Amino acid sequence: MVEPRKPVPTVKFIDEYCQIYQNIFPEVRSFEAFKYLHIGMISDIKRKTLPSIAKVIGLDNHQGLHHFLTQSPWDVQELSQQRLELILYVLQGRPIVLIIDETGDKKKGDATDYVKRQYIGNLGKTDNGIVAVTAYGVLSGMTFPLLFEVYKPRERLQPGDQYLTKPEIAAKMIKQLRAMGFKFNLVLADSLYGESSKNFIQILDELNLNFIVAIRSNHKAWGVTDAKVKYSEWQRFKRVFSDLSSEDRYIREIICGDNPEIKYWQITTDKEELPKNTTWYVMSKFPNITPRDVGNFYGLRTWVEYGLKQSKNELGWADFRLTNYPQIEKWWEIIFSAYLMVSLHSEQLLKLPPQSESNFSSHPWWDKGKGWKNILNNLRLILQPFVLFNFIKPWLQVFTVPKLSEGFFKLQMLVNNLTRSIFQNLNIPYGKFSSA
Repeated sequence: MVEPRKPVPTVKFIDEYCQIYQNIFPEVRSFEAFKYLHIGMISDIKRKTLPSIAKVIGLDNHQGLHHFLTQSPWDVQELSQQRLELILYVLQGRPIVLIIDETGDKKKGDATDYVKRQYIGNLGKTDNGIVAVTAYGVLSGMTFPLLFEVYKPRERLQPGDQYLTKPEIAAKMIKQLRAMGFKFNLVLADSLYGESSKNFIQILDELNLNFIVAIRSNHKAWGVTDAKVKYSEWQRFKRVFSDLSSEDRYIREIICGDNPEIKYWQITTDKEELPKNTTWYVMSKFPNITPRDVGNFYGLRTWVEYGLKQSKNELGWADFRLTNYPQIEKWWEIIFSAYLMVSLHSEQLLKLPPQSESNFSSHPWWDKGKGWKNILNNLRLILQPFVLFNFIKPWLQVFTVPKLSEGFFKLQMLVNNLTRSIFQNLNIPYGKFSSA
């Protein structure tokens, strides 16, 4: 019996992370394509198209990557399940903030599944596009993706589809995550979900979850009682941002309704003018919460925008050239996997010590920040010898320069030897998250 060949090695941190999922893929070529897409998605290239990714990882063409997304018989749900189990293992029971939102992308025509004219959040207007509901986690300022599900408009339903509103999709996600064992100390969402008392807020109540959600200025609660709506005194607080800068904000409670567990708030940057674009209405269920905490906790929703911006602009969320949703779903799931791979290198999730000054941090371009984008910048530096050599290789078919090849291989070996293994900190045995 012929032993199957081993996967082609790439870069140490990519190989180690992807090996956790190797059991999902039926053949070595599929697993290699899985690794190659991770490299391409975190690489510093403008568009994450398959032809561009093929150049980054040194392939003559992109057909193998296309086959991986369209024909290779691997199960996207199994990949999602193992990724979520890995997150649970890393969290070790720590509760997280859960943020629900949706992301939309403009798409031409109607050939792509579930595309129609609808509101596209990142455009701020109605246009032709595809929309997905997303769930992100936040722990000590570090974001990581949990779940996504495409929104299927009634007009574009396919045989076997069930129509669900976005709040219903979000509620289903929360129940799934809770059933898996995720713990939430707070749920945050915008007004689309805050206004959906039956489909979303009701589920949060049933699961006894704390929440802070946006609501509209004409929210129905203002008319719950006959008594005149009352306002508490304005309180000033410091809104602390992710880069630790701060800005003065003002908050007051809107006293109305007959449910003592539910409180309503108005937050603004200017208590005199109440500018429309920087004045927010918020509903909370969080025992003994202070006005300052309401303001800063609700501000955590910016982490959603931050996370989606990274996955879109940095990892290529909208760069797919596919029309069949099961294939798009595979693309999005691999992006979530690549996003998690970056997040796992954070001190917040794994409590990692900083890199030794004698190693990578002595590189003049090493980014000493602690945010997700700072980590991505550094991982791109570690990838650089591998990627740059792949760009140069076609020239070596024209001009033979043996010392150049030898030098790059030596540099890649040195970088791999210096790269710490995050999985030694985790003590993850390979195959732990297999479906078996």
